[in-house]
Amino acid sequence: MEEKLTMLEMTQENGQDYGKIEIAPEVIEVIAGIAASEVEGVAQMRGNFASGVVERLGKKNHGKGIRVELSEEGIIVDVFCLMNFGVSIPAVAQKVQDNIRQALLNMTALEVEEVNIHIVGVTFDQGKQESEEEFETE
Repeated sequence: MEEKLTMLEMTQENGQDYGKIEIAPEVIEVIAGIAASEVEGVAQMRGNFASGVVERLGKKNHGKGIRVELSEEGIIVDVFCLMNFGVSIPAVAQKVQDNIRQALLNMTALEVEEVNIHIVGVTFDQGKQESEEEFETE
């Protein structure tokens, strides 16, 4: 059975030992969540009931819709998101994968083994379309 890691340890490559760096999976979730939500075409990230309650209380949950698995093979990131209607889902999903990989590499120097995108829905932005039509008729 595969051993689940709770922290990711990093070592210095140049041989100097200043100490140990540990990165919690929650940190990777937040970085990946922000990187995914920055991509144009992603309507929102899917959360669970608890994250919805937290957001209603005024605290933004940047890690929602992200699941991080640390294993001996590497880091596996699963992203659960809703897309805007009319976008190219494969193109937006590829941008999300690239953005997450780049953000994690820049901020943590970690290479990700897999970034799996799960499209859980498509949103239709009705309010925006109605307001645009009102401006055209006036």
